[in-house]
Amino acid sequence: MEMLTLDRSTSLSHPCTKPLRCVALGDSLIYGYGDPDGGGWVERLRRQWMQHGSEGHVMYNLGVRGDGVQQVTQRLDAEFRCRGELRHRLPDCIILSVGVNDSCRVGRPHGRSFTSLADFQQSISDLIHQAQQLCPVFFVGMIPVNEAAMPFADCLFYSHADQQQYNTAIQNACLTHGVAYLNLFDSWLSRGDRWWRSRLSEDGLHPNTLGYGAILADVLAWDEFTAILR
Repeated sequence: MEMLTLDRSTSLSHPCTKPLRCVALGDSLIYGYGDPDGGGWVERLRRQWMQHGSEGHVMYNLGVRGDGVQQVTQRLDAEFRCRGELRHRLPDCIILSVGVNDSCRVGRPHGRSFTSLADFQQSISDLIHQAQQLCPVFFVGMIPVNEAAMPFADCLFYSHADQQQYNTAIQNACLTHGVAYLNLFDSWLSRGDRWWRSRLSEDGLHPNTLGYGAILADVLAWDEFTAILR
């Protein structure tokens, strides 16, 4: 996971015999906010796959800025079943990425949590369980924020202390349900402050162009996910 250079053999130089249909649901990390050049890591991956035409895998970006676990849960089933060409063939996998918006505090650094940790623990478990009833699931975790840039939108305070708790809740839920989890939060922090700070937008919350490129590299180095592409 330390190598960030894309391996073109892994990144679909040889697509599998049966192209996959994937949907990615979540918040702005799925949507790609903050990357005017590449449109985010999901869009970058979609473009790679599209180079192979009808033989390439298909990706649908279903990210919504500001979504929390409840919003993603509410739209999961309908989004899964209604994706253009996918109406005649249900998706082969779901990529989930949500949680950072639930972790913030409202109004002040020690204000109420947007979603209480107890509620989040139950809700994230319910979301993963619901998704598993549809098809195989992969979970891409949150990245660290720049605490010095807070508050976001003049009222939302994000911190590493809170992120760590919600990240652990996601990790535990994935472990319980047997879902592959890409722990970007710990992985990015382990690379040093200078490294991860340079990959955040000025708002301190969203990745920049360099950051989304790094996420894509991490996804393409994720053995559990790339195994289904072969």
